[in-house]
Amino acid sequence: MDIKDKVAVITGGASGLGEATVRTLVAKGAKCAIFDLNDEKGNALAEELGDSVIFHKVNVVEEDSAVAGIAATMKAFGAIHVCCNYAGVGNAIKTVGKDGPFPLDKFKLIIDINLIGTFNVLRLAAAEMQKNEPYNEYGGRGCIINTASVAAYEGQIGQAAYSASKGGIVGMTLPIARDLSSIGVRCNTIVPGLIHTPLFQGAPQNVIDALAAQVLYPKRLGTADEIAHVAVMLIENEYMNGECVRMDGGIRMQPR
Repeated sequence: MDIKDKVAVITGGASGLGEATVRTLVAKGAKCAIFDLNDEKGNALAEELGDSVIFHKVNVVEEDSAVAGIAATMKAFGAIHVCCNYAGVGNAIKTVGKDGPFPLDKFKLIIDINLIGTFNVLRLAAAEMQKNEPYNEYGGRGCIINTASVAAYEGQIGQAAYSASKGGIVGMTLPIARDLSSIGVRCNTIVPGLIHTPLFQGAPQNVIDALAAQVLYPKRLGTADEIAHVAVMLIENEYMNGECVRMDGGIRMQPR
């Protein structure tokens, strides 16, 4: 897919991996709709990048909110060709800890945002992609990129909920790609390792250094721009479909 003049929906697009992807796609000539709960950052980024970007406050867990965001994107740009899902949260709670069993509401919250929220937005975006005129001879109409984590494969102590949510994203990648193959929409998943996002702001340098030491090579945290670069590859390379691509410097997470 040629990114120029295409329209992308980016959840979690106001900061971190989402922001980096918005900036990268706009630089390549795309139009982007930022879906995020952070009004201040979302509006500031849209204002900075100009007419190629809109911000719509979207709670990915709520169906009506996602529907409204998709409608706003269609009104502003007339089509959707790409959907990148970065919105997500995590927690660290043991299955049974000193305070008792893992609170079920906190488990459900992670599943709702990371897994159900991802599916909520992508299904609505795909329905709009179906309406696109094919952009190549094979009937290509769109591309979906979800975000998992190496925790889907090597979840650490306290990551039962987070790993379950990201494992669900990995697990649904191929079925979604199969579901959407008849309408020319591809689905892939990026599987990040330790990425230096705002989550690490304020973390002591010795903590960051200890995490970086676990990476095979290069011994550092990854960057949001490197994840955005993978997203670009997945959009542009039409033969990438149904895949989960680790972006982790070769790390294999230890129990703690």
